[in-house]
Amino acid sequence: MKKITSRDNPLYKTLHKLAASTRERKKLGLSLLDGVHLIEMYQAQYGAPKTLLVSESGESNVEIQVLVKKCGEAEIISLPDAMFAEISPVETPVGVLALIETPKPKPAHDIDFCVMLEDIQDPGNLGSILRSAAAAGVQHVFLSAHCAFPWSPKVIRAAMGAHFLLSIHEGVDLSRLALSFKGRVVATSLAAPQSIYQTDLRGPVALLIGNEGAGLSEAMLEVATTQVSIPMPGKMESLNAAAAAAICLFERVRQIRA
Repeated sequence: MKKITSRDNPLYKTLHKLAASTRERKKLGLSLLDGVHLIEMYQAQYGAPKTLLVSESGESNVEIQVLVKKCGEAEIISLPDAMFAEISPVETPVGVLALIETPKPKPAHDIDFCVMLEDIQDPGNLGSILRSAAAAGVQHVFLSAHCAFPWSPKVIRAAMGAHFLLSIHEGVDLSRLALSFKGRVVATSLAAPQSIYQTDLRGPVALLIGNEGAGLSEAMLEVATTQVSIPMPGKMESLNAAAAAAICLFERVRQIRA
C-alpha cells in the first residue's frame, strides 16, 4: 500500500481539485466515490476502480479491508486522516474513497422506458430522481443543459449507486429527443386535467419532469403526447420534483405488473 503524506504530492493536488470543483471533474472526466456501498455498486458493473484511497484509521475497518481485497487490480493509497478528510465529500468519512473514470452513457437505441429532466437544479432532487428511476427499471435518463451536474458528490450520494445502473446523458436537446421518441411522451403539469392514474403507461414511455419552481417549459409541454397531473386532495400547491417523479415512475411499474 502506497502512502502519501504531503499535500504537495501531484496526485493529492488533483484529488483536492476534484473534490472541490465541478469544472475539474468535467475537465478530467474523473469522479470520487465515498464509502463502501458506492464503491461496491461501481465494482459490480465496471470492475475495480482506478484507485482506492484509504485513511489511516480506515485501514483497520473490516469492511474496508474486505473491499481492498476485492479490488485487487486497483492502486491502493493510504492517507493521513486529516488529508483524507480534506478530500472527502462527507463530514464524517468512513475511511475509503475511489477515484474512477466517469462512466460514459450507452447508446440510446430502442428505448422502452426513459426519463427526461428539464433544468432540475437541486443536487438532492436529481440524485433522488436517479435513484427512483433505477429502482423502477428505467434504462436512460436525459438531462437538459441546465440540470445540476450528475457526477457532483451530492448527486452521487443521494442516488445511492443508481448512476451505475443507468445511462445518464448530459446536455441533451430534450425537445428534439421527445419528437423522435417512438412511444408515449408523458409530461407532468399541475394544470393537466388528466390524472397520472387515468393514463396508460404501458409500452414505450418517456417521462418528462420539469424544474423545481417553474415546471416544464411551454416548448416541452408542446412536444408531449400526454400531459398528466397528480391528484392532491390536501391543501398543498405542488409536490417536490423528486416525489412527483417517483409517483409517476411507480405508477408505470404498477400498471405493468397488474
